[in-house]
Amino acid sequence: MKISILDDYHDTVRTLKVFQMLEGHEVRIWNDHVQDVDTLAQRLQDTEALILIRERTQIREPLIKRLSNLRLISQRSVYPHIDIPACTERGILVCSNMHAGAPSYATAELTWGMIIAAMRQIPQQMASLRAGNWQCGVGMSLRGKTLGVYGWGRIGGAIAEYAKVFGMNVLVWAREASRERAAKDGWATAPSKEAFFERSDIISLHMRLVDATRGIVTASDLARMKPSALIVNTSRAGLIEPDALVNALRAGRPGMAAVDVFEQEPVRDPQHPLLTMPNVVCTPHLGYVTREEYELAFGDIFEQVQAYVAGNPVHMVNPEALAKRAS
Repeated sequence: MKISILDDYHDTVRTLKVFQMLEGHEVRIWNDHVQDVDTLAQRLQDTEALILIRERTQIREPLIKRLSNLRLISQRSVYPHIDIPACTERGILVCSNMHAGAPSYATAELTWGMIIAAMRQIPQQMASLRAGNWQCGVGMSLRGKTLGVYGWGRIGGAIAEYAKVFGMNVLVWAREASRERAAKDGWATAPSKEAFFERSDIISLHMRLVDATRGIVTASDLARMKPSALIVNTSRAGLIEPDALVNALRAGRPGMAAVDVFEQEPVRDPQHPLLTMPNVVCTPHLGYVTREEYELAFGDIFEQVQAYVAGNPVHMVNPEALAKRAS
């Protein structure tokens, strides 16, 4: 098959052990990021199988209808960036392993690193030192503070375990069934959403972005947080109401933020409001970006390609596309 891989920024995929799973196929890898439909249509005109790295490129109907040779899109995790009905209409099968069996420890580890970096002002202290100065402020310890975990899933559970090791109190807020599960596992749950935001010294968001969770953190929620509190988002920017975080930080509640995700990615503007605030730690969507995580993810992605070629596709999002193609 003619296979294209988009957005491999650091030309990492060909260096992975699992890359050998594509032996015998014609593979082309693109290392830049392009969203222009005309450019993508030209690049992918002969592509039969398209491999995506998370949500880096939007695959919508204007592009899909110009890819007459495309048969398969293989990726991992959620797929809000793919126009599934348009793919189905043109007989393009989308396969995506949702990796429900284990948390992304890479994301959990980054989350914890960002918590420590923000609370101890590590980026700011580094900048001060490099500018020829010494200490520029006084940070805060974690022990004894309350970590609020918003969303009780695989990553949220891992974060709670980290907090326990650091001597923190953990408070959980999530939908009712998830709160019941957390309580059954021995974790404290908040009596209300309002109490959750008021009591937490640090809040970390761990939910998938779907219609029900879009904007689930509102301006009024943030206004309830302590002036000394930190909010951390390594999940999806859309979980927070548009503009609410920037406005809340300017108002001083919460006092800090640590952000790995943005409404529009990649962020190229150094004047982006979050990048200009001294009380915000920002990273460029690094949650899943480790070699170990890549080996796991691309192992799944390439397995889906192999299964499709063998005539036994797996992890199908739109199996009806097979019948459409056959007709």
